Amino acid sequence: MARNSPPPRRPAGSHEPDGADDKASANRTRKRTGWARFLIPVVLIVVWFGVGGIGGPYFGKISEVADNNQTSYLPASSASTQVAELQKKFTDSDAIPAVVVYVNDGGLTGADRTFITDRASELSKVSGVAGGVSPPQFSTDGKAAEIFVPVQDNDSASATVEDLSSVVRGGIPPGLDSYVTGPAGQLADITEAFGGIDTSLVLVAALAVLVILVVVYRSPLLPFLVLLTSILALSAAILVVFYLAKAGTLTLNGQVQGILFILGIGAATDYSLLYVSRYRESLRDHEGRWDATKAALKGTFEPVLASAATVTAGLLCLLLSDLNSNKALGPVAAIGIGFAFLAAMTLLPALLMLTGRAAFWPRRPAFGSEHPDRDGNSPKGFWPRVARTVKAHPRRTWVIPTLVLLIAASGLLQLRASGVPQSDFVLGQTATKEGQQVLGEHFPSGSGSPALIVAPEGELDTVARAVLEVQGVDALAVDATGTPAGTLPVTADGVQASPVPGTSGAPKVVDGKVLLEATLKDAAESDAAEQAVTAMRDKVAGIGDVLVGGVTATTIDTNAAAAHDRNLIIPVVLVVILFLLMLLLRALLAPFLLILTVLLSFGATMGVSALVFNHVFRFPGADPAVPLFGFIFLVALGVDYNIFLMTRVREESIIHGTREGVVRGLLITGSVITSAGIVLAATFAALGVIPVLFLAQLAFIVAFGVLLDTLVVRSLLVPALSYDIGRRIWWPSKLSRVAPGHHRKAVPGHAGSAGQWPPENPGAPAS
Repeated sequence: MARNSPPPRRPAGSHEPDGADDKASANRTRKRTGWARFLIPVVLIVVWFGVGGIGGPYFGKISEVADNNQTSYLPASSASTQVAELQKKFTDSDAIPAVVVYVNDGGLTGADRTFITDRASELSKVSGVAGGVSPPQFSTDGKAAEIFVPVQDNDSASATVEDLSSVVRGGIPPGLDSYVTGPAGQLADITEAFGGIDTSLVLVAALAVLVILVVVYRSPLLPFLVLLTSILALSAAILVVFYLAKAGTLTLNGQVQGILFILGIGAATDYSLLYVSRYRESLRDHEGRWDATKAALKGTFEPVLASAATVTAGLLCLLLSDLNSNKALGPVAAIGIGFAFLAAMTLLPALLMLTGRAAFWPRRPAFGSEHPDRDGNSPKGFWPRVARTVKAHPRRTWVIPTLVLLIAASGLLQLRASGVPQSDFVLGQTATKEGQQVLGEHFPSGSGSPALIVAPEGELDTVARAVLEVQGVDALAVDATGTPAGTLPVTADGVQASPVPGTSGAPKVVDGKVLLEATLKDAAESDAAEQAVTAMRDKVAGIGDVLVGGVTATTIDTNAAAAHDRNLIIPVVLVVILFLLMLLLRALLAPFLLILTVLLSFGATMGVSALVFNHVFRFPGADPAVPLFGFIFLVALGVDYNIFLMTRVREESIIHGTREGVVRGLLITGSVITSAGIVLAATFAALGVIPVLFLAQLAFIVAFGVLLDTLVVRSLLVPALSYDIGRRIWWPSKLSRVAPGHHRKAVPGHAGSAGQWPPENPGAPAS
C-alpha cells in the first residue's frame, strides 16, 4: 500500500466495533472517576478526623511541657544562665526562693514572735519544699519578719506556694498579716495567669470566629465547616508541638503556646475564607462540584501557598534569636501555619466538595448566575464605591492615608520598650505583689532575690571588697556549710563567724568556686537594682573568672538579648519577604512598594499603641521583644493581604490591563480580605483574656495593626498607588511593557473575563 494512500473504507452497513469499545471504555472511565471523586474527599475527611481525634486531648496536656521560668529563656552562653546552672551544685537542688513575710503594723508582740518561730519549723514539712528553711529574721523597726523557703522548681512549684500560703496563714494571731512572695511567688502568679490558656483562650477565639463567620456567610452550615477546619488544623499542630517539646527539641512557654492557639485558628480561617470565596465563584462558572473544586484550588493554591511561605519564612527568622523564647516561637508558629495551610487546601475542599451548593444555603450560588461583585455595568455596594473612588482620584486616595499614617507613626517617640519589672509581668494586683511591697517597707527591697556571684575560692576576699563598694548593695553573704541559715556574713574584712551562737561554718567550695549572695537595697526588678548589678559586673570584670547572675542579672541579660534580636532579625525578615514577593509577583517595583506600605502601617500601629499603652491602659512599659513580635506578625500578615490582593490584580491585569485589573482585583477580593482581616484581628484580640502584660500588648498591636492594614492600606493606599503608577508597577517584567490592548484578550473559562467595569474614561491614561 502506498505510504499516503487512504485506509480502506468499510462496506456500508458493517458493524463498528471500535466505537462501541470506545463508548464502553468511556463509561468505565466515568465510573472510576466518579468513585475517585467520592473517595478522595471521604479519605481526606477521615484522615483529618483521625488526626483531630488523636490531637484533641492534647489541648489540655500541652501546658505540661511548657516552662515559664525566665532563666530558661536565655541562651546557654549568658552569665545568668551559667550562674543558674552552677547554683544547682551549691544547693544540691533546683530550688527557687519563696519569701514568707509576717507583718504587724502595730509592732510584733511576743505572741507574734513565738508563732512566727514555731511556724518556720513547720514550713520544711510542706511537700515541695527543698529543705533548709531559714530561721526568722526580724526587721529593725520591730514590725515584720521574713523567712526564706527554698521551693523545688518543677511543675508543682505553684501548688507548693499555695500549700505554703495555707500553712503560713493557719492559726495566725489577730493583727498579724502574712504573705508569700519572692521569685517562687512570682512563678506561681505566672502559672496561674496561664492556667486558662488551654480552655478560655481557645473558646473565646473560636466563638469570636464563629460569630464573624455567621455574619459574613449568613449560612447555618458553612461557618461550622470553616471553624471545624481551623480546629482540626490546630489539633494537628498541638500534637506535633507537644512531642517536640517533650523530647526537648524546642522550648515551649505560655506566651508561645497562646500565640500558637491564636495563629493556628486565625491563619486557617483566613486561608479558608480565600478558598470559600473562590469556590463560590467557581460554582457560578462550573456546573459540577468536581470542576468547581479544581478551579477553586487552581485559583487559591498559589496565593495561599505564597502567604503561608511568607509568614513561615518570617517566623523562621526567629531561629537567629539569642532568646530561647523567641527562638522557640519560630518553629512552633511555623508548624501552626503549615497545618493551617494543609487543612485549608485539603480538608475544606473535601468538605465543600461533598456538600456542594448546599453549604451556602440559603444563598446558593447557581450555575450561570451573575457574579455580584463584578458583573453588570453599575454594581452597588461598599466596594464598588471604593473602586470608583480609587479610579476617579487615585493620587489623592493614596497620598492622604500616607500622611495620616506618617503622623500616627510619630507616636513611636513615646514607645517605652526597654523592659518591665518581672513583678509587672502579670496584670492586676496579686498577693505576691502586695507581699513584695510590704517586704520593701521593712527590709531591703532586694531580700529574697539577691545578686549571685560565682567566684574562684582564692579571690573571695577581693571579689567581696569590690562588690561591697557598689552603691545599692546592702549586705553580702557566702554559701556555707555547718550553719542554720546556710550562709555566712561577709564584710570588707572577709568572712565573718556565724551569728547563731554555738554554730560554726565555712564557705562551701564546689569545683574550686564559691557562691556569694549580695542583698540589694532596691527591689530586684527596679532600675536602681539593674544599675547596681551592672556596676557590680564592671567592678569584678578584671578580677578573674567571676560571673554575676540572679533575678536582676537575668532581667538585664534578657533585655540585652531581646534588643540584639530586634536589631538583627527585623532587617533579615524584610530581605526574606522582599525576595519572596519578587518571586511571586515577578517584578521589582511592586514588591518594594508593598514592603514600604507595610512598614508604614507597622510604624503607625506602634505609634498609636505607644500612646494607648501610656495614656489609656497606663502600662508600666513594654518588653523589648514586643516590637519584634509585633513586627514579625504585622509585616508577615500585612504582606499576606497584599499578596491576596496583588496576585488577583496581576491575574486580572494580564487580561484587562493594569488599571482595570486593579479595579477588578479590588472589587473581587475586597470583602473576603476584609473579612479575613476582621477574623484575624478578633482572634489576636482574644489573647487579652490572659492577664499577661506581654500578651495584652501583643493582642492590641496585632489586632489594631491588622485592621489598619486591611481597612486602609490594602483597601485604599495600595490599590490607589498601583492605579496611579499603572503598568509600570510590574517593572521590569514583560507585563510592564506590553500595551494595554494586548492584555484584553479573554481567556476561555477565566472567571475574570467578563466585561470591563467601571467603563474606562475616554481620556484616561493607558494602563
